Amino acid sequence: MTQLPGQPNLSPQFCFSTGTLRDFLRLSRSSIDDSIAQNLNALITPSDAGFDPQSTSRRTLPSASREISQPACQAFKERVLFPAWQARAEVLNYCGVVATSPDPDDPETALREVENQRDRERVVDERLDPYSGRFFPREPRTETLAMLVRQERGVENIVRSRTWDVVQQRCAAPYERWEDAVSRWSDKHHTNKPPPGR
Repeated sequence: MTQLPGQPNLSPQFCFSTGTLRDFLRLSRSSIDDSIAQNLNALITPSDAGFDPQSTSRRTLPSASREISQPACQAFKERVLFPAWQARAEVLNYCGVVATSPDPDDPETALREVENQRDRERVVDERLDPYSGRFFPREPRTETLAMLVRQERGVENIVRSRTWDVVQQRCAAPYERWEDAVSRWSDKHHTNKPPPGR
């Protein structure tokens, strides 16, 4: 089965390092969702008894049109697909909370204060310089992070919908929304954990 990317250690520094955050999401999506057809093809057992020389004399259906057994599909969803989605959701939820929390450690706070003070002291005469009224303050890093999290959540919904369409077709499963399938898996996954201290 496909190896899942490791869950990152969640910290505000991880979230504010937007390159690291994007790399985690990109790696997770490329190893699971972007290669969903290959991942599902790997679930089809080509032969139970080894190579049959007669198999080269007749044409077989391409693997994309062959159904995958329900147990194999279910195992793939529960052990690979849903945990990858859950890991990405946890990262985005955590970083969403960081983006809406106070950020006393923002290294640009002092610089923004200086720029704002200079802007208040500026003399604006748009008759002499039509551009003198322009001022573009630096955004706090929490606002930049919040915008990134919103964008990535949108991307995540698109990626999940496309992946789920392929899974539904290849597994020949009765139609089900991915949100419902993940919710059911999550309920089962969290209720089967032993209580702490046992």
